[in-house]
Amino acid sequence: MRIFKILVLCLLTLTTSNCSKDSVGESDKIDRSANLMASGDSANDILSNNQHTDLLIQIAYVEGFQPTQKAIDDFVEFIKERTYKEKIDLIYKQLPSPEVDSLDINKIDDLETENRTAYNDGKTLALYIFFADAPAKSKETKDKDLVTLGAVYRNTSMVIYESSIRELTKKSIFINNATVEAATLNHEFCHWLGLVDLGTKPLSPHEDAERTNHCNVSGCLMQSELEFGQGMMKMLSAKNSSIPVLGEKCLADLKSNGGR
Repeated sequence: MRIFKILVLCLLTLTTSNCSKDSVGESDKIDRSANLMASGDSANDILSNNQHTDLLIQIAYVEGFQPTQKAIDDFVEFIKERTYKEKIDLIYKQLPSPEVDSLDINKIDDLETENRTAYNDGKTLALYIFFADAPAKSKETKDKDLVTLGAVYRNTSMVIYESSIRELTKKSIFINNATVEAATLNHEFCHWLGLVDLGTKPLSPHEDAERTNHCNVSGCLMQSELEFGQGMMKMLSAKNSSIPVLGEKCLADLKSNGGR
């Protein structure tokens, strides 16, 4: 899921205005501007080695909601397959629960401002992923099968609704947490990579007319269904619990923007 670029400007204002006067020190010297841009704006930087050769991924998670190691391993392998990054490091940060029933984008942004420590530094590009213990706040439906599983809301910021993933997989004896986590991570990561038409220009038309920034090719990782519980389970079931892969049109787009 992507958040409209106009919202990023609001978040940038929010982030800078919330700096504490008591936090004068080394942290205030960090240049965060490169990590506060719109979703997809760093697509080429992530895909290629033109500006950054290394990746640092900070995984923040609420206590008790850490992602499975299998999902993280699969995610890192996916990054290696699609980008030219020479080194990928991960750091973990356990967080207390925000103790809310649901999370909107403003609350998620506040939590990132408080807890993120990894930012771009020289040849290293930093990414931040938050695994939440509360579902996404939504006005669309109360049906648990249609809850959002993940979202990117800036060029290097992502949230995974881990509690929603766990509730979803409880209903299946064939599909486990690791598979849904990895599929969600890969899907949202590709929004960071600019898919579809979110910073990476399509070589041919394949954007879903009803769900912008998603692919209309059947079975592709970037179909919009993968963002929601019901669609995720249907696609995984159709693929015998295998994680969906990118279709040829999405792959061609990434290669044209510096990817593998």
